[in-house]
Amino acid sequence: MFNIFIMKRKILFLLFTVFFFLESNAQCAMCRAVLENAEGQEMAEGINDGIVYLMAIPYVLIGGIGFFIYRKFNKSKKPSL
Repeated sequence: MFNIFIMKRKILFLLFTVFFFLESNAQCAMCRAVLENAEGQEMAEGINDGIVYLMAIPYVLIGGIGFFIYRKFNKSKKPSL
């Protein structure tokens, strides 16, 4: 009985988080105003580089973890001659 209650609660929470989300734009208006200026070209390049770094880090981490898991499972198998 208690297990069914927990499962229903998890499903309800999942549905709530998927269908009822708040849209937030953080500081996009401020960034756009600063970067649209002619003087802001160096700053725009810096922000674009920062976005690329922020985007690449999760891929590098997941790839590294995947590589170590792959290496661990293939290390136990010895090639047959």
